[in-house]
Amino acid sequence: VQLQASGGGLVQAGGSLRLSCAASGTLSDISAMAWYRQTPGTARELVARKPDIGTTTYAESVKGRFTISRDNAENTVYLQMNSLKPEDTAVYYCNAEREWSDGANWHKMKYYGQGTLVTVSS
Repeated sequence: VQLQASGGGLVQAGGSLRLSCAASGTLSDISAMAWYRQTPGTARELVARKPDIGTTTYAESVKGRFTISRDNAENTVYLQMNSLKPEDTAVYYCNAEREWSDGANWHKMKYYGQGTLVTVSS
């Protein structure tokens, strides 16, 4: 699975950005897509995750401001970010999860895109 993220940039606090991520390759077993973010010196954190089955989840810090959506026909996942804050500044990574069975065992693998930088100025 290859993931190509875009849409990052510089925005003032209170503004909005929409990130996009196009997936290509072996897509038939994708079970969830998500967005993570990371700042220098910190661990990568989950921002939002949208599975095929089950509940969409958000980090507490973005609830009510960010919305993740998927266009399965276009193999694309989006992250609409509103009311941005300086603390949202980070590199945002698109993520896809694959789950498949070889008949005997289930396997799971995660893929990440190259990241797109979001900078929110105060």
